Amino acid sequence: MMSDVEVAPGVRVPRAALEFSFVAASGPGGQNVNKRATKCVLRVALSALRLSEAQTTRFRDIAGHLITDAGDVLIAAGEHRSQSQNEAECLERLRELLIVARRPVRKRIKTKPTRGSKERRISEKKRRGEIKRGRRGDE
Repeated sequence: MMSDVEVAPGVRVPRAALEFSFVAASGPGGQNVNKRATKCVLRVALSALRLSEAQTTRFRDIAGHLITDAGDVLIAAGEHRSQSQNEAECLERLRELLIVARRPVRKRIKTKPTRGSKERRISEKKRRGEIKRGRRGDE
């Protein structure tokens, strides 16, 4: 039986849904870069994350370019020199995205403008009017 992996608090994904692949990393690193495929690419279907409709919409907004047309999430990490560290980095990035997507959106509470802000606005309007009045030539 395949076990589930907890990728974020309250989000469990079947282990088979997490698809890791390793490719040659780019950038500095000497011959190590040329010899070893340490850059990790995590592919997971958005449907496998088992998010609600609202959370899925938020995840799509947050992840943006990380989501393919097929509905898969692609996360790459190649900062470290080992596959295991880059794999952990991919999972951490997915975790951070999921935490933000699952956080409920707080409604904005409307507030009245303060008396001071009203007075500042009116005085600024009067000052601008004076400036413009000063530009007029005597007719």
